[in-house]
Amino acid sequence: MEILNAKVLVTGGSSGIGKATAAMLSGKGARVAITGRDREKLEKIAGEINCIPIHFDISDLERIPEKAAVAVEMLGGIDVLINNAGTGEFDLMDNVTADAFEKVFSVNVFGAALLTKSMIPHFKKQNYGHIVNIGSTASTKGFAYGTVYAASKFALRGMTQCWQAELRKSSIRVMLIN
Repeated sequence: MEILNAKVLVTGGSSGIGKATAAMLSGKGARVAITGRDREKLEKIAGEINCIPIHFDISDLERIPEKAAVAVEMLGGIDVLINNAGTGEFDLMDNVTADAFEKVFSVNVFGAALLTKSMIPHFKKQNYGHIVNIGSTASTKGFAYGTVYAASKFALRGMTQCWQAELRKSSIRVMLIN
């Protein structure tokens, strides 16, 4: 795939891996939109790395279709979705709560799945697309204090494999980067 002029959406693009990825893609000539929860930080970073800011909390599941449509409109289409937004909760198993699972899975699993679902019609219409899920080595081996986080990354890995099997026939490539 050509990066020059590619239309890319990077979730969680105002810091960390998402910011670095968005900056690299933008620097190579891609048209990049980044999402983030903190509007002020998002707009500042977007200006610094020449990206389009889309204020969006991926855990706000009901707004995902609306925000996906905004991203497609602002980019003038979509070639690549990078599901990078992520969060973690790390605690002893003795202290794990349903709230911790809900918080982490809302971002790392449910948000990624529902945003991807919203992008699939665009990819199918153009008969191609790329989905890059940012995982973790925690998707291959659990660790102490990692029950909630590792479970979410194992789920993302499983979803990635399902999407690969399902979407390849529509020329939609799906990959997981740990």
